[in-house]
Amino acid sequence: MPAPYEKHRAQLKAILLAWGMPEANAETTADVLGWADLHGVDSHGISMIPGYDRARRSGRANMNARPRIIKETPVSALVDGDGGLGHVPARFAMQVAINKAKQSGIAITAVRNSGHFGATGYYTSMAAREGLVGMACTSNSFAQAAPTFGKEAKLGTDPWSFAAPTADGDPFLLDMATTTVAAGRIRNKENEGQPCPPGWVIDKEGQPSTDPLEARGKGGFLTSLGGSPETSSYKGYGLAAMVNILGSCLSGATLITDPMAGKKPHGADIGHCFIAIDPGLFRDREEFTADVTRFCNDLRATKPIDPAQPVMVAGDPQWNYAKQRLRDGVPVGAGLLSQIRQVAQACAAPWVLD
Repeated sequence: MPAPYEKHRAQLKAILLAWGMPEANAETTADVLGWADLHGVDSHGISMIPGYDRARRSGRANMNARPRIIKETPVSALVDGDGGLGHVPARFAMQVAINKAKQSGIAITAVRNSGHFGATGYYTSMAAREGLVGMACTSNSFAQAAPTFGKEAKLGTDPWSFAAPTADGDPFLLDMATTTVAAGRIRNKENEGQPCPPGWVIDKEGQPSTDPLEARGKGGFLTSLGGSPETSSYKGYGLAAMVNILGSCLSGATLITDPMAGKKPHGADIGHCFIAIDPGLFRDREEFTADVTRFCNDLRATKPIDPAQPVMVAGDPQWNYAKQRLRDGVPVGAGLLSQIRQVAQACAAPWVLD
């Protein structure tokens, strides 16, 4: 049965604390992971725990990480993530960008020496809920996608997010991988013994496949957004390159094309980038949010193909999931739940999901 959100989040925090993560870090990390599951981003929530556990046990994720600013101006900051998971340094860096944007109108922060940071939309929504436009992206440590016309992985899922405030509360929130789907959605299919829909995965010869294991051990790849050259995969490829330039080249993190990417003994050295913009630089803030709200509502008012499926804008599915899951609980597949229980038992974390 789905567990109440409070129990779901408590289980996450219990495991993180049992791993030796300080209270403040565990609180932040559980908040980011719990937010993902609450908002229907199941690829980036509790399903990440087994992978994080492997990184921790191999010494590649510092549970005591303390991010710090190593270079700073009134409109920028470079943050060192101290080799930990990415949630704490990412939230720290986004908040720095928000604070600076409130003073200077615009700000950008970059993070290096970090790790996987969860759902990118968590960070841009931070900015939007404070009346700012937020943008964020992150590089990866493991290549999983081939460039258009290529038969060798050189890119990750390389997500990008954009958020803008509205007058009625929930922001416009675009959160997307630059591959057709996030790798976690393929992992979730594997966990439950299910095939992938056509278009998500190609095998090592570049042929379409529905086997999730093709992209998780058999030598295949995720497809770039667009799927194939004929359906404009060069767009996803180009966006992924943009994300790596902002996330890695700007911060000095390890390039995913570097032979040492994903192989460093102490941390993944992933790079992130965060941007915050105050619309007050250009016009009255309330007029801006009113226009964003009107624009979104105009899109929602589009005549639908199927009356049972209304037109939505980016963010609507997340807010709908949050309402439903706060009411009915957060579901976790049986295969994944078994893995989480094993992780909890191995680190002697309390089990609260029963």
